[in-house]
Amino acid sequence: MRKEKLYLRYLLTLISIVILFLIIWWADGHLDNYYKRVLTVSGIYIILGVSLNLINGITGIFSLGHAGFMGLGAYTAALLTMSVAQKQMTFFIEPLISPLDKISIPFLPALLIGGVVAAFFGLLIGIPTLRLGGDYLAIATLGFGEIIVVVFNNTINITNGALGLKGLSPYTNLWWTYGWAVFTVFFITRLVNSSYGRALKAIRENEVAAQAMGVNIFYHKVLAFIVGAFFAGIGGGLLAHLLTTINPVAFNFFLTFNILIVIVIGGLGSITGSVIAGFFFPILLEWLRFIEAPMDVFGIHIPGIPGMRMVVFSLLLLIVMIFYQRGLMGRSEFSWDFIIKRFVKD
Repeated sequence: MRKEKLYLRYLLTLISIVILFLIIWWADGHLDNYYKRVLTVSGIYIILGVSLNLINGITGIFSLGHAGFMGLGAYTAALLTMSVAQKQMTFFIEPLISPLDKISIPFLPALLIGGVVAAFFGLLIGIPTLRLGGDYLAIATLGFGEIIVVVFNNTINITNGALGLKGLSPYTNLWWTYGWAVFTVFFITRLVNSSYGRALKAIRENEVAAQAMGVNIFYHKVLAFIVGAFFAGIGGGLLAHLLTTINPVAFNFFLTFNILIVIVIGGLGSITGSVIAGFFFPILLEWLRFIEAPMDVFGIHIPGIPGMRMVVFSLLLLIVMIFYQRGLMGRSEFSWDFIIKRFVKD
């Protein structure tokens, strides 16, 4: 019976993935560019939300440096996909350093390299900072995110400084984004459900008890940090080739704050919650855009107020947190068991 249930879970998961890509195929052929762009951003937020939840929700590490890893992945992927002629036109203040000025590779390897670079810096940052805890760790990772922005602004011969990189090829589409989103959810779900994932949860609940049971606290924290940084780098590379232009300001703390909203609303420790909140977060932001436009209400003219949608969104977040203090899903996960029980009896 247990094998039958396991095979049925795999079958239902496979069917759901096929249905997802059929929907993507339909959306890619029938929706206009605006709606496709919003859905693409939703897919990127799923990747970012799930990867940050591995760090903050599953492992219990209070990290505020996710935007920094995104920036590393974005700049790496962008520099590797730009043509040689395009680099010569872009870097007119100072020439791009060698050998980057002569390299131009396809999108997929550039994305992977961007993720690896972000993971490498996750290792460099994680080794000294993950020995800290609580607020000290949050401040250290926040400092990393701010330092990365300063570095991007001042390494003109690598990042083109404040001018950023423009004219990137628009490789990112629904297929790339949701392909990576499915892989991210699959990989991190398998990781969390493994013995390694159970060790991460033990660290989150009680580090002293986990260490007493033989869990290497520092090793597991660093590895979770590296995995989260890798997928943040992938998300950054996808975002760069969706916007087709990037600059250091795009990867400030505000971006990390948005991802934190996603995992808090979805539920810290719930991958399912991160997927749901990550998908609807950009859609809700776009839907609230009308609030910033001038309007007439009961004969009263209200001028457009830039940033008003974030005020309304913050109020909605406050309401959610009042009634769902652990987020929409808490630490619960989606399961096929409610369907399987109808077909397979114990």
